[in-house]
Amino acid sequence: MQAFPRVLFDEAHSESWTIRRDVAEAVNPAHPDDSSYARAAEVLRHLGHTVTARTEGTLDAATLADQDVLVIAHPSDHRWERTVGQGSPLLSAAEQDAIEQFVASGGGLVVLAEEEQDKYGNNLNELLARFGVRVEHDTVRDPKNAHRDVATWVLATPATESGLLAGAGTACFYRAGTLTVSAPAARVLFASSPSAAPAGAPLAVTLPYGKGRVVVFADSDLFGDDSLDDYDHRRLWGNVVTWAARVPDAGAEPVAPTEEHSGKAEVFARLRAAVEEFRPLQVKDGSVPEEKERGRELLARVGACVAELAPYFPHDEAYLTAVRDDLADWAAQDLGVPDFLRSLELFHPDTQRVDGLEHLVVFPMYTQNGNPNRNLEAVWIRTIWPEWLARLEAGGYDNPMFVPIAFVDFTSGYDTHSAVLFPETVAVRHAPERFTWGGIFADREAGRFRRVSRAATETLKLDLPPDADRLLQSQQLAQDTFVLWDLVHDRTHSHGDLPFDPFMIKQRMPFWLYALEELRCDLTAFGEAVKLEKQGVPHARYVQLAILFDRLFRFPITGARVRNYDGLGGQLLFAYLHRNDIVRWTDNRLSIDWDRVADGVADLRGEVEKLYRDSIDRPKLAHWLAAYQLVSAYVAPHPASTWAKGVEALPEEQKAKVDAVLPDEFPLSMFYEALRRKLTDVVESTKGLRA
Repeated sequence: MQAFPRVLFDEAHSESWTIRRDVAEAVNPAHPDDSSYARAAEVLRHLGHTVTARTEGTLDAATLADQDVLVIAHPSDHRWERTVGQGSPLLSAAEQDAIEQFVASGGGLVVLAEEEQDKYGNNLNELLARFGVRVEHDTVRDPKNAHRDVATWVLATPATESGLLAGAGTACFYRAGTLTVSAPAARVLFASSPSAAPAGAPLAVTLPYGKGRVVVFADSDLFGDDSLDDYDHRRLWGNVVTWAARVPDAGAEPVAPTEEHSGKAEVFARLRAAVEEFRPLQVKDGSVPEEKERGRELLARVGACVAELAPYFPHDEAYLTAVRDDLADWAAQDLGVPDFLRSLELFHPDTQRVDGLEHLVVFPMYTQNGNPNRNLEAVWIRTIWPEWLARLEAGGYDNPMFVPIAFVDFTSGYDTHSAVLFPETVAVRHAPERFTWGGIFADREAGRFRRVSRAATETLKLDLPPDADRLLQSQQLAQDTFVLWDLVHDRTHSHGDLPFDPFMIKQRMPFWLYALEELRCDLTAFGEAVKLEKQGVPHARYVQLAILFDRLFRFPITGARVRNYDGLGGQLLFAYLHRNDIVRWTDNRLSIDWDRVADGVADLRGEVEKLYRDSIDRPKLAHWLAAYQLVSAYVAPHPASTWAKGVEALPEEQKAKVDAVLPDEFPLSMFYEALRRKLTDVVESTKGLRA
């Protein structure tokens, strides 16, 4: 599935602009920047978009079928402009029909017009009339708001607070016409100022049409090579094209299963049924104290299904043979506490990180954030390991234990909030010398994120930038984003100035220390994503958004309030950004200063990292207190807190100090209490989610 948009520039209708720099240099050797959109194309490619040019032929349904955005940049008769291609600047009626249908079915159209529009000999207005827009034969003048004091180089006024203008609130229109809009749903992005002639005239508009979107600018120069870095043009260009683009997997029809998949699914259904019959016979430790004969019969059915499925998973032959042996031994040993150490030691998805590779997993186990009992489970999983991620992991973000996975099917232990598959959860007589892998269900995490974040942003009336909106629409994009986030987050537990075991598995300490460690890893992942975005990794921008939204919206309102360390980390991030006026709650509406988010996250990360560095030289209690002070500086503790009263109020004994922590030491603010009430049903609906 294509996660990023495919953008087609029409260069077959005597356009004045080309994305091919060599062509611009041939057409306009004295000033190629005035004919080139090559840098604009590179901006889009940096964002992950695929950008191509249509240099000949007509624009028909077949041409547009595999595209997400069509850009038409100022077609002109060659008498008026230096143009590319040999075609006519006129779009035929059939071409206009194809373009209209393309937009109506979900595609995006970006049209860049010019001043004195009527003289150029194109029929853009004939096309735009279908969408309720017209380019007027004007040239806007505004001496009071002029770039370099050129009256026709107009500094336009943002006409909306739309998320479409996130980071892009200033633009210059060079010799622009004006737009007339009759479409009721149209939205003016920029207009001429009150001092301009004509005053308050639309210069850029957006509108929905059917399932698609249209963007029209009354000037084409602002994204040319010589103007792209003026004001906020670069960000504006990326925003409008991303906004217009189709989201391929939003409402896409499911792919028909292959014969092999159907065969596996039929046997897995029988395996799942046998497991579900067996589970009620088990008690907490996994043993079967009663109905042992029935238990043995069901385990025999489970083993037979595993044997029938094994040929579909030849790469797991040794493991699946051991599973059948462990099942047989369990039955032979009177169904006592299960021990699957033999098969666990032979299961190594970490050495088989191949994109799309599937595994059958059968273990007695508990599921984190799910079922606390060691019940028998069967899970059919698929590895997620795209080439771009493999390159990153091999090139500096090494994490050999990390296995990103997706569900194909599962038994009821995963009909929960659990989104991990960890070897530590498997019933064994003793733990292996070391664990070598950990699986994270990126599909479920992405699905939960999308559902809760969408509900939260709608409830809070947050106007989303186009990339954030696309992330919440596209499961494929969100899933890939979570894979990258998890890769960087997971490895961060072992990197940095660490005053204690980073995973804290064997330590008993106040839960805000767990909160700070998980938050530290996410803040670090955010910072690494900022670096990767600059290096041209397109998913990195979306990692920043995912961390921000999951931490601000989902984590604080998910799960019980008893020592909820992930929730506390989210509360701390929100409070820090709110305290610094990066996040604002005004008029019952949430707004975010998108240009300052990265700096705010970096500043909070600096405070947490300083805590870690300083605490290497502190005794344990001093570290605990310093961490408490950092958190409570932004998140108010419970009024009855013993810890808030200072070290003198704490009991002497170490265990008693931990026991003195209130179940909800840092209660939700009024903001989060209200948000949780409104989104409780949404959060609960993510249980057992099949993305």
